[in-house]
Amino acid sequence: MKRKIVCCLIGLVLLSGIGITVKKFGTKDNLTTIRVSEVTHSAFYAPFYVAIEEGYFKEYNLDIDLILTSGADKVAAAVLSNDVQVGFAGPESAIYVYNGGEEDYLVTFSGLTKRDGQFIISREKISNFTLNDLKEKEILAGRTGGMPILNFQNALKNENINEKDLNINTSIEFASLAGSFISGEGDFVNLFEQNARE
Repeated sequence: MKRKIVCCLIGLVLLSGIGITVKKFGTKDNLTTIRVSEVTHSAFYAPFYVAIEEGYFKEYNLDIDLILTSGADKVAAAVLSNDVQVGFAGPESAIYVYNGGEEDYLVTFSGLTKRDGQFIISREKISNFTLNDLKEKEILAGRTGGMPILNFQNALKNENINEKDLNINTSIEFASLAGSFISGEGDFVNLFEQNARE
């Protein structure tokens, strides 16, 4: 039941955020295309995908053109270059652009998910896994400062695990994590759903 409520709330947040855009761009006679860049395909975004497929945005005269743009930095670049009107990425992208001194910076206006969507994948089955199993092992965690690694570091902190007790590899870009792991790099990897299952 709690999941259904969260999914409904996410859908409402998206509809209200896009509704603001409707007032600015929409007309009643034809559809206005809104290009949306997403950092990754994730089961956590399912309410948004359902809303697109079921035509909910078209009821508001919007046609959503969804584009996969792996990496928050690339989502930020797509928004800043006006290739897209809306970007789905962690809030760190807005902070980096703002701290970079850009005159035209990003504005975070809505949260799409409340929980972290990554999974820790191991090369071998570990019964009763805990984060302590990562000690003295290499984990591919994404680039420094990105939401995946920030959430991972927060999880370690919550379990009182010193990061120095494991090898956190931050040299691999988000979009290349699965491929690098498959090719033999690392003992563990942080992956988002769809990639985690495959």
